[in-house]
Amino acid sequence: MNVLISGASVAGPALAYWLHRHGMQTTIVERAPEVRPGGLPVDFRGTTMRVLGEMGVLDELRAHATNSGARTVVDTNGNPVGTMPKEIFAGELEVPKADLTRILYDLTKDNTEYVFGDSIRTLTQDASGVRAEFEHHAPGTFDLVIGADGLHSQVRALAFGQETHFTDPMGYAFGTFSTPNYLNLRDTGFFHLASDRAVAVDVVRDDGEVMVFFMFPAQGVQRNRDAQQSAIRTAFEEVGWEVPALLEAMPKATGFYFDELSQVTMSSWSTGRVALVGDAAFCVSPMSGRGTSQALLGAYVLAGELSTQDTFETAFGEYEHALRDYVATNQKAARMAPAAFSAAPLTQDVLDEMAAASKGVDSADNVTLKDYSNL
Repeated sequence: MNVLISGASVAGPALAYWLHRHGMQTTIVERAPEVRPGGLPVDFRGTTMRVLGEMGVLDELRAHATNSGARTVVDTNGNPVGTMPKEIFAGELEVPKADLTRILYDLTKDNTEYVFGDSIRTLTQDASGVRAEFEHHAPGTFDLVIGADGLHSQVRALAFGQETHFTDPMGYAFGTFSTPNYLNLRDTGFFHLASDRAVAVDVVRDDGEVMVFFMFPAQGVQRNRDAQQSAIRTAFEEVGWEVPALLEAMPKATGFYFDELSQVTMSSWSTGRVALVGDAAFCVSPMSGRGTSQALLGAYVLAGELSTQDTFETAFGEYEHALRDYVATNQKAARMAPAAFSAAPLTQDVLDEMAAASKGVDSADNVTLKDYSNL
């Protein structure tokens, strides 16, 4: 079977790894000119840790761990008011996203054809396969096409319809960037909550820089850097603590990224010979902290079902059946998170309860899946 995958972040390379391991041929097309750098740290928990172990990358990921400690929750004057246990935001293992994407690329580059700097322009299905036309390269025909190309998926738009039909805005936006570690943080961070706005500052392994994260109510922000940074400044201009200094640093910062928080909900993750995985199919938003795990588990299950079922239609159906409840639980938790933070004072008891829930045996992270690793 010859499979075209759109997207070279997490879900795409993970899917390529498992498809190749099950004897299939894969091609990944990626709009960016190379493996994308930067991104927020990502964390893993529960069943995802087992899957990473089966992929043989867990030890290498541990070597790149951020080693984040607990965050200190501070008031507007910088006074400590609580401690956010690392289980809430760093899971069992946290790594910079750039390290994860590089590791997945290195794992697959020798047995997957990567086409960087290009994207799919059209998809045409028939009984024998899917013909894909690209912006730059020659067209090709594939048995299946998988969209692993994120919240703003091109494959979803081509095969299913406009993005607005499937995205549910959450009424919040977030911006993130890196800046020099003028706070002299080591293996820790700060978190400040100002009503319905939040800011976090964390050191990410390299003590020379910190990563700044702003979250605030917003919708319809223009998709250009000036408008996005203006929206952040407007939302936080009267917030205390270190926020004025962070806003002043923002224009000169590296790795600036901004998006509005949205979830993707779809009645089906496939249509004919085209399917979606990761954020393209079931974006949960950064409020859950589960997006990367969903991508990795989705790739694992999708490849496993394609290798064990008699038809791709049955495989697509079983893939959805295995993950629907897990995704729905994560999306519900993410929708509740903003209100939970701003509804009442963020006491230590509340923070400890959140940490305990994230590592309990009944956590959604301990999802039961078939074992496809020994096929």
